[in-house]
Amino acid sequence: MKCPNCNGKNLGRIGNEQYYCWNCCLELSVEKGIVNVHQIEEDGSLSSLNDLFYQSGS
Repeated sequence: MKCPNCNGKNLGRIGNEQYYCWNCCLELSVEKGIVNVHQIEEDGSLSSLNDLFYQSGS
């Protein structure tokens, strides 16, 4: 698997189907074959970045 942001393979596994990109500091999760991209905020919460990487069909 490659990071959709930096295209790097420097990913660490942090949970079941959850990964962390050490190059760009994003968290990735895989659900039903779809990679979800999240930014980790200062308070530890996650903000979805899917709208930046994936465009809807409508």
